[in-house]
Amino acid sequence: MKTINIVTLVLVIIGGINWGLVGLAQFDLVAAIFGGQDAPLARAVYVLVGLSALWQLVPLFGAGSAGEARAQRDR
Repeated sequence: MKTINIVTLVLVIIGGINWGLVGLAQFDLVAAIFGGQDAPLARAVYVLVGLSALWQLVPLFGAGSAGEARAQRDR
């Protein structure tokens, strides 16, 4: 399970960097690499990033229910 968390976190970071580039420079790096926003590979990356963001909710809520978020705040 740890491997999937790392892979999905990396994809979420890639998505965040891409959205930052879109917001700051109007440049979509994923589209530039894979041949446009409508290219099947670009769409696959967008879907994988979105699914990764959803997957990252699992450890987030798990940490909150286990008291880890509170423990970090108390330090």
